[in-house]
Amino acid sequence: MTDAAGAASGFFGSLIWWLFFLYLLLWPQMQYRSLQMARAKILQQLSRKRGSTVITMIHRQESIGLFGIPFYRFISMEDSEEILRAIRMAPKDKPIDLIIHTPGGLVLAATQIAKALKDHPAETRVIVPHYAMSGGTLIALAADKIIMDPHAVLGPVDPQLGQYPGPSIVRAVEKKGVDKVDDQTLILADVAEKAIKQVRDFVYNLLKDRYGEEKARELAQILTEGRWTHDYPITYEHAKELGLHVSTDVPEEVYALMELYKQPMRQRGTVEFMPYPQKAENSK
Repeated sequence: MTDAAGAASGFFGSLIWWLFFLYLLLWPQMQYRSLQMARAKILQQLSRKRGSTVITMIHRQESIGLFGIPFYRFISMEDSEEILRAIRMAPKDKPIDLIIHTPGGLVLAATQIAKALKDHPAETRVIVPHYAMSGGTLIALAADKIIMDPHAVLGPVDPQLGQYPGPSIVRAVEKKGVDKVDDQTLILADVAEKAIKQVRDFVYNLLKDRYGEEKARELAQILTEGRWTHDYPITYEHAKELGLHVSTDVPEEVYALMELYKQPMRQRGTVEFMPYPQKAENSK
């Protein structure tokens, strides 16, 4: 091989390597951009169909697959800032549809979002396609309507102090006796009592205008007293039994939207399915 041929071969080899490197670098961004455009299209369709401002707060909890490290998202102050901005920009005479998929998060952030949603002059609707636990439920309670998938769930809103439920801390001190627990536990119980009262009062104020004072007080007590574990699933049927204003007419566009929030497939998924072949059946 001549020197010129060798140089040309080396050049093309380097060019192919750099093109491959750019592909690896740009492809994830291109995919993400494509997803953003697809989401925006569905949100626009939903907004026109329902005549509303549509806002989403969707937290996925799947593993991202990078070194096998799971990645979790919760309601954060950044979420609060973004949603408050969206509510502030929404027309005051038009409804708001807030789509929520979340395990919960910061109480402060959730209460800010709930208060802003409650104060919107027009109708507000929270749509829950799968689950809205803890702080997610707190936000849902602020809406005029809660629209749930028939198998979606809400959850209790009892405060959590670190890894322990606030009501359980208080009960532990009551059962053991104040004179038999250390000062740190007593301080923790004091904070827990305050946290429970604060959330209970907030829930009551969210609900009293739509449910009446007596029902609002009852619901606030039930949802904050710790009668269930914090991850207890309040189903659609249970929510109706409690007296919450819930329905199951989730727009089809919401399910299509959720399909666009899956994590990148960096490893094999644990669930797969094959749609029923309706065309084959119809051709018989």
